Amino acid sequence: MKPERVPVPVDTAAPGGTTNAYVLGSERAVLVDPAAETAALDAALDGRRVDTVLVTHVHPDHVGGVAAYTDRGATVLSKAGYEGRFERVTGVAPDDTFRDGTTIETDAGSLTVASTPGHAPDHVALGFDDGVLVGDLAIASGSVVVAAGEGDMRGYLTALRRLYARDPERLYPGHGPAIDEPRAVLERLIAHRLDREATVLQAVTEGAETVAEITDVAYEKDVSGMRGLAEATVEAHLEKLAVEGRVAWDGARASVREASSRGGGEAGL
Repeated sequence: MKPERVPVPVDTAAPGGTTNAYVLGSERAVLVDPAAETAALDAALDGRRVDTVLVTHVHPDHVGGVAAYTDRGATVLSKAGYEGRFERVTGVAPDDTFRDGTTIETDAGSLTVASTPGHAPDHVALGFDDGVLVGDLAIASGSVVVAAGEGDMRGYLTALRRLYARDPERLYPGHGPAIDEPRAVLERLIAHRLDREATVLQAVTEGAETVAEITDVAYEKDVSGMRGLAEATVEAHLEKLAVEGRVAWDGARASVREASSRGGGEAGL
């Protein structure tokens, strides 16, 4: 089964200014991440019967077309436990739910749901044959936003490692082209997060306490154009380090715990 990718323009700061909608199947098609109702997506759906609409997560740049395509008679699904969140963002009450391990059928084959929280708490990936629709779990170049509030850095790294262990032949991300070398990309994304974690921990070790101070030390490049995002990322790393007992973090100030000086932490691949 090969999904058809339809880049959909979005108003948010999505990579490349588009979000990928995917269509799988024909007579019992599944539509994933309809970011908006567009002529290109309508053309891709022409002649198909959309049986099911779902999203990898309910960030605004993935859900703008849910109401429009559900109104055409499709069944809409959301992740179990997040039905209220789904309805608040999309304006649509889900007809049913899915969870980790749920199988969703199309006339071209089946999709298996994998819970992959990290970028967002309700994030899922959808596996089929030798490929995986990964939403915002991975991207061909650059990195994925994991910001405090919505994001969970421990969960994100766990999701990346779970996907790495699956060893799929191709990844279909929510933004940008298909990923033909998944292991290399996943290794890069994991290494990037662990490298940033190391710079955050080093900043705290050197005496930086607030998110602003730590951001100044942890980023070598100029982040003035994305300062808020950089600080939210630093905070997500601090939350992870605090859960692991490697720093003390009260939401305002960070300090090094004695245990962190004895090593430990997460190993790379």
